[in-house]
Amino acid sequence: MADTAVVTGAARGIGRAIASRLTREGWSVVVADLDAEALRDTAAELGALAVPGDTSTGAGVSHLVDTAYGHLGHVDAFFANAGVGTLAGLDASDADWARALDTNVMAHVRAARALVPRWLDAGGGRFVVTASAAGLLTMLGDAPYSVSKHGAVAFAEWLSATYRHRGIVVQAICPQGVQTRMLEESGPLQGLLTRDATVTADEVADAVWAALSGDDFFILPHPEVRDYYAQRAAHPDAWLAGMNRLQQKLDSQHTPAKENA
Repeated sequence: MADTAVVTGAARGIGRAIASRLTREGWSVVVADLDAEALRDTAAELGALAVPGDTSTGAGVSHLVDTAYGHLGHVDAFFANAGVGTLAGLDASDADWARALDTNVMAHVRAARALVPRWLDAGGGRFVVTASAAGLLTMLGDAPYSVSKHGAVAFAEWLSATYRHRGIVVQAICPQGVQTRMLEESGPLQGLLTRDATVTADEVADAVWAALSGDDFFILPHPEVRDYYAQRAAHPDAWLAGMNRLQQKLDSQHTPAKENA
């Protein structure tokens, strides 16, 4: 099993929990995040190297990967965990869409560009993306998040299909509600995200740790997501009708009283 890793979005939440679990298991870890102050606190607590910066940009990713190789000597696993939501639908601006796509999809593409050639020379590596159940299903109330997380899953699938025979393991973490700041700030979507039991970030990290001993593509901290995904594929119209019923409930909960008169 690998023993060096880079974790993005590691100042808090799932990224921090993954980095913490890896360091407890004896791994050497480099952590990255936009929030430099919180990241340094996390790194100091975990004994990791902090590399603050924007890992959604080509320059940010190149700096992170080069620094990690300089510090660790090699990178066995890369956890592309940083992500953003918008809580917007058709009202999302072009800038909202660009930010979601850059952070939730293109950051993975840019990281793979930097890492895969090195891994092919070294004989292998592991690329783990935090894609969310939204990448397998959808996220009502957040079009850019839903679309970009589908893109994250699609890119991870392509990467796995293209390079698995050459020693590169690709995995996608797809949880539903996780007790993180993103869930706390999800506004009217919080009820939807907590219809099934929420899990802690540490529980997600436990699922990730267990998955690192193998090469299964999906890491599902909420096992029921597999059934939802299968239902969506087998019965798309019934699944969409069910999602629309949930949307109608959201609409009714947030319609001003005067409009209900």
